[in-house]
Amino acid sequence: MSVRRRMEVGELYTDHCEGLPEERRAGKELVYDYNLTRPAQETRRAELLKQLFGSVGENCWIEPPIRVAYGSHTHIGNNFYGNFNFVVVDDATVTIGDNVMVAPNVTISTAGHPIAPEIRITGQQFSLPVTIEDNVWLGTGVIINPGVTIGRNSVIGAGSVVTKSIPANVVAAGVPCRVLREINEEDKLAFSR
Repeated sequence: MSVRRRMEVGELYTDHCEGLPEERRAGKELVYDYNLTRPAQETRRAELLKQLFGSVGENCWIEPPIRVAYGSHTHIGNNFYGNFNFVVVDDATVTIGDNVMVAPNVTISTAGHPIAPEIRITGQQFSLPVTIEDNVWLGTGVIINPGVTIGRNSVIGAGSVVTKSIPANVVAAGVPCRVLREINEEDKLAFSR
């Protein structure tokens, strides 16, 4: 089985062949250029994001600096906002829906390493895709682990470490992250006064 296929199906692999180092370097070159743009270079930033990511929807804005493993394995929908220090370890596919908001210092990681030290020291890793559905808000300092899906409309509280998938329409927080409650009518009234 090829290394790329092993990456796709969650098998252990090492990523030192099949053009993967060159692909990572290309992403990091684009990130370097993006992070050095001036605030007024909005058109240049949009161009670089389209080159960096596998796909990018309309009205995407990411505050520098950003970091990626590849960039090309990440797909972002429309009306995305990412605040500064957004990190995407996209060894597997990262899918981000429409109208997603990401606060500062958020990390999405698809990659992990074996717990057993005798396997880990071989340098092998595994990857599992991450999906952030439409209308999600990730609070400051959230960490999303491999294989997680965040359901549409949900809010993940600041500082949370998301180790398991979170359903739609909930507020979740904590270490590890857990559902606190469903989003309800009172949430609509909280800021309408």
